[in-house]
Amino acid sequence: MSKQKNSSKFRDNLMARSEEAKTVRKIVAIIVITLLIILVIGVISGYLYVKSALEPVNPDSNEEIKVTIPIGSSSSNIANILEENGVIKNALVFRFYIKFNNDSNFQAGDYTFSPSMELSEVVDSLKSGKLMAEPVHTVTIPEGKTIDELAEIYAKQLPFTKEEFLKKVNDPDYIHTLMERYPSILSEDILNPEIRTPLEGYLFAATYEFFEEKPSVETVVDEMMKKTESVLSKYLDEIKQKDYTVHEAVTFASVIEKESGAKDQRKKIAGVFANRLEEGMKLQTDPTVLYAQGKHKKRVIYEDLEIESPYNTYYVEGLPVGPIGNFSENSLVAALEPEESDYLYFLHDKNGNIYYAETLEQHNKNKQKHIN
Repeated sequence: MSKQKNSSKFRDNLMARSEEAKTVRKIVAIIVITLLIILVIGVISGYLYVKSALEPVNPDSNEEIKVTIPIGSSSSNIANILEENGVIKNALVFRFYIKFNNDSNFQAGDYTFSPSMELSEVVDSLKSGKLMAEPVHTVTIPEGKTIDELAEIYAKQLPFTKEEFLKKVNDPDYIHTLMERYPSILSEDILNPEIRTPLEGYLFAATYEFFEEKPSVETVVDEMMKKTESVLSKYLDEIKQKDYTVHEAVTFASVIEKESGAKDQRKKIAGVFANRLEEGMKLQTDPTVLYAQGKHKKRVIYEDLEIESPYNTYYVEGLPVGPIGNFSENSLVAALEPEESDYLYFLHDKNGNIYYAETLEQHNKNKQKHIN
């Protein structure tokens, strides 16, 4: 009887082990199949990812993207710059692509790319050092111009009106968008209700190239803001050290710009203004009076000085409420590095010569001698 029990128990154990083995085999098979599926999915996903990364960012785009490749840039740096500017989809894939094709000797310089370009076109451009397109429009904005004046310049050369330009640059929603895009240079100061137009002074004087047949106002403003940011960014630390806000530095630079067409005189003029500010004197500069009036005049008369405007530095103390035009980098440097002197006064004669004085008495003598 005990032998039968033992035999039955042995068979039960054997069957149990067999079932366990089957279960283990099933589990192993499931794991293997799962891993194979994951591997296949990974391979397919990787292939699709790389395939997508090798394709143009946007085959249907007509946008032109200006990119600067600095001297000494490595392939890795170039790949990152291209990805950041939306020329390619993935910097890592681009690096593998140029390594696989043994492409090198990329040249530094300013390029114009498009999101519709194939990687081979991008590489060919970098190797040849040639631009991929010629500008359709080239517009030069002189230094010292107001927004109203540059709106006229653009309206004569680009397919939008002066009114359309001014409407856009005075649109509160658009201004807030720009403030979010350029936080290092556009602050709440430009929203002061006493300011005539928020972007006055912030649209840099330069020559701009546009590669579209019909660039929009937004495209134009964005190009100008990028230029302003590139110039101001070099001086942000110095502006802070001088205890200026960016708005104050831009405003000061615009006043200096309007006061002198002679670059070599700007630091000296800035020194006079700095001395007056330190003494608690009003700046009393005629260009601010003309801006306050909103019209051009060859000569400012006494009645003009009485206009009650936050721009009129005969009326307000310190700097005007905002810039009175755009500025050159030279004027910005003068505002931040004024020439030291004891002068508190200066005047221009009809030939553009400038005469400085330490006292009001000497200033009046200069007036009698060179103006009257």
